[in-house]
Amino acid sequence: MRSFFAFFKKEILEFARSGKLTILGILFFAFGVMNPAIAKLTPWMMEMLSEELAQSGMTVTEVAVDALTSWTQFFKNIPMALIAFVLMTGGTFTKEYESGTLVLMLTRGLARYKVVLAKAAVLLTVWSAGYFICFGVTYAYNAYFWDNSIAIDLIPAVLNWWLFGVMTVALTVFFSVIANGYGGILCLTGGAVLAFYLASLIPKLTEYMPTTLMNGMNILVGAVDASDFNACAAITAVITVALIALSVPIFNKKQL
Repeated sequence: MRSFFAFFKKEILEFARSGKLTILGILFFAFGVMNPAIAKLTPWMMEMLSEELAQSGMTVTEVAVDALTSWTQFFKNIPMALIAFVLMTGGTFTKEYESGTLVLMLTRGLARYKVVLAKAAVLLTVWSAGYFICFGVTYAYNAYFWDNSIAIDLIPAVLNWWLFGVMTVALTVFFSVIANGYGGILCLTGGAVLAFYLASLIPKLTEYMPTTLMNGMNILVGAVDASDFNACAAITAVITVALIALSVPIFNKKQL
C-alpha cells in the first residue's frame, strides 16, 4: 500500500503544480456563486428587458425567485463544470504514455493495478472536492438569501448527480487504458454518455439509465420521489465498479 499512496501523492502534487487543481477549484467555486447570483439578478434583468419586450407585445409580470430558482441553476450549470473537469483531466494517462514516465516507475516495481487505482482515486477525489465545493457555496448563499427547506429531498438529488459524475470519471479511466490519444479518450467518454442518454429516451429503459440521475430538479419540486432513482443509482454504481475493475486487466496487457 505504501507504493499506492506514494503514487497517489505524486499525482495530487502534479495536479497542484500544473495549476489544474487551482483552476478547477476556482471554476467550481465560481459556479457555486453563479447559481444564486443568477437567481438574485433574474428580477432585475427581467425589469431591464420589460420595456423592450413590451414593444414586442409581450407583458412581463413580476418575477419571484427563491431557493428553487438557484437550485435550478445549479443543475443547469453543473454539467458544464463536469465537461470542464473531463477536458482538464482527460489526459492524465496520455501524458504518461508520451513522456514514458510510467515505464520507468513500472520497472522499479510499481504494480500496474496500483497505477489505475491511484489515478482513479485522484480523479474521484478532485471531482468530489470540486462538486461539493460548488454545492456548499450554493447552499450557503441560498440559506442566506432564502430558505433551502423549500427544496424537497435536496441531499438525494445532489448525491445522484455526484454519482453520475463518479461514473463519468470511471469512463474516463476506462477509455484512458484503451486509447492512447487525448482526443480519442474524450470522444469515447462523450460517446458513452450520449449512448446512455439516447437509451434513456426509450420509456422502458429510462429508470435504469445513469443519465436519469441528472434529473435532480424533478426530485426537488416533488414531481418524483427520491426512491424512484434507487434502481438507477444502484446500476450506475455497478457500472462504475465494473469499469474500474475492467480497466485493471486491460492496462496489465497494454503495451507502453
